[in-house]
Amino acid sequence: MTNLGRLYPLLDDVRLPDDLPYSQVSTWELRFLYLLGRHHLTGADRLVELGSGGGGSTYALALGLRESPVFDEGTGRLHAYDFFRVGKGTFATEKFFTAGAKPADDDSFLDDFKSRLEPFLPFLEIHAGDLWQTSDPQDTSPIEFLHVDIAKTARVFRCVAERFLTRLRPGSVVLHQDFAGPRLPWLHHSTGALLPYIEIAGPPIRSTLAFEVVRPIPEDLLKRIAEDAYTVEEKLELISAVQERIDRDHTGGIPFKSVLEFAKAYVAHYAGDHKRAWSIAEALTGDAYLSRTRADHFAQLRTAYEQDREKGGGGSRLGRLVRKAVRR
Repeated sequence: MTNLGRLYPLLDDVRLPDDLPYSQVSTWELRFLYLLGRHHLTGADRLVELGSGGGGSTYALALGLRESPVFDEGTGRLHAYDFFRVGKGTFATEKFFTAGAKPADDDSFLDDFKSRLEPFLPFLEIHAGDLWQTSDPQDTSPIEFLHVDIAKTARVFRCVAERFLTRLRPGSVVLHQDFAGPRLPWLHHSTGALLPYIEIAGPPIRSTLAFEVVRPIPEDLLKRIAEDAYTVEEKLELISAVQERIDRDHTGGIPFKSVLEFAKAYVAHYAGDHKRAWSIAEALTGDAYLSRTRADHFAQLRTAYEQDREKGGGGSRLGRLVRKAVRR
């Protein structure tokens, strides 16, 4: 059993408060965050949550820290990063507001977040705004814990890689909350690049992959990750390496081998190779989980492929003649 793996048998026995703040992560993930705070983390180095949202995940982790016999609330700090507002590019929901909807004159739910987390404010440091602006490029302090629930775009992931992954040390714990998201392949191929230096805790906890750094990560590797300096073929191979390590999540509900295969399609899609992207995706249309939960993903890739073929004059000769006639 891995170091973090010893927490898995405890998941069923965790009882969190009924009035926990709204969160988009599952109960299983909230329980795991609590267990990390209660039984694993010390607060000796930085504890960082990237993407705190409405506060549910922050609350579960902070509650565990408060009940930990080793965490010192006087010196330990939990750093919470988020836009703390709704709007384009924030990926936030109006459910993060206490009222369940955005006030007419204010798009910020920061006050709501502070109110919900009031018991833990003495050891909670809040960083509100764009991560590129709220994180310090000069900060090299070691990170003990990094919860990544913010890397919805390649731009944000580069900030995560440059300013946070570089501060990981042996013993650091990382949680990738969006690991079940095929549209975020940077999470998957970067994990593949890190495999020689990390130990995966066990099966993903629903959509979260947890791992611990077990040996120093070379600076040049971290630079390659941050600069996205891998070819398409290298990224596909790195994702394949992760597929060899994980299968289904710990509840058996999410088939990660299929999810990761779908992520490969998005590697090709983002590289502009829409034919290859759809070829990979089309082979997965028979997967029950993906067809039920990712119909919009399939539609996106198929549309991109068809539009690309249209622009390039692809398809049969008859089809090209018909499209030409229609355009007249």
